[in-house]
Amino acid sequence: MNISFSGKIVLVAGGTGGLGRAVSLAFLEEDAKVVATYRHEEEFAALQRAAGAKGVSLEGQRVDVTDEAAVVQLVDRILAEHGRLDAMVNTVGGYAGGVKLWELESRVFEQMLTLNLRAGYALSRAAIRPMLKQKHGAIVNVAAKAALDHGAGASAYAASKAAALAMMDSLAADVKGSGVRVNSILPSIIDTEVNRKAMPDADFATWPKPENIARVILFLCSEEARVIHGAAIPVYGDS
Repeated sequence: MNISFSGKIVLVAGGTGGLGRAVSLAFLEEDAKVVATYRHEEEFAALQRAAGAKGVSLEGQRVDVTDEAAVVQLVDRILAEHGRLDAMVNTVGGYAGGVKLWELESRVFEQMLTLNLRAGYALSRAAIRPMLKQKHGAIVNVAAKAALDHGAGASAYAASKAAALAMMDSLAADVKGSGVRVNSILPSIIDTEVNRKAMPDADFATWPKPENIARVILFLCSEEARVIHGAAIPVYGDS
């Protein structure tokens, strides 16, 4: 299988996070021009170092992707500089759990909706317009296994991820036949530094690695996956 993104422009939202970093590096490895959003300068600096020689194709944008106006400005800048947007991957998200619904603080509920739903809404809404004009493009949104498996103590998280999945399914139906493809992936607990610190007694060996999930995202954005549209791909193995 020959996957190459040479000459392609890819936006990776949350491109310096636990999963986003692996996604950014995977696209750079396949010769894409990557625009990675970030919130902290030190995280982007670390991504630049990890990219090595491929870092010449890496561009960072410090943007709050839950801010609709800021996201529109971001996409406008990409189009002004590069003239196109071939793929958008949203890895932005957050988790809050271990609390029963009636004990959940409203601010936490709103935070889950903001991170797990509103960010994807703002990013997809801005990215889809130039893609429709181009008659090609790929969007991949990171939902979660919890979008389908609604466990106890995770009402806000599960609701926000289920809503994000439904939103992408509907968007996929909206753009059917346009040349633009929209898919979601459903990770479980990803093997990141943050998750290891949060659950030090867990069996990390069963958690999917960011690099492995990044390869799935890379495939979904490639021409090799041109027949995959409106799908929700599980990426949690046997965990």
